[in-house]
Amino acid sequence: MVILSVKVKPNSKRQSIRIEPDGSWTVWLRSPPVEGKANQELIKLLAQQLKVPKSQILIKSGICARNKRVEIPDLDPLSRPYSSNGIESR
Repeated sequence: MVILSVKVKPNSKRQSIRIEPDGSWTVWLRSPPVEGKANQELIKLLAQQLKVPKSQILIKSGICARNKRVEIPDLDPLSRPYSSNGIESR
């Protein structure tokens, strides 16, 4: 299981992910933070990048906030599938 600290930036011109030096993730989303649209886009983007089903990505806290805790139960923390999937590191 992996738990990510994610800072979401909705209404962005681009859609991208960056891993910060402290291990947290910053995610830029195009969707507005209205009616769960940004959360849906976040789940879809993480599922694509990490190659896991959308149903495996759970927002554990921060549903209505920019800072979120995202749990991915079936992801092995040692596999690091995100290291070569277009996610930039800082």
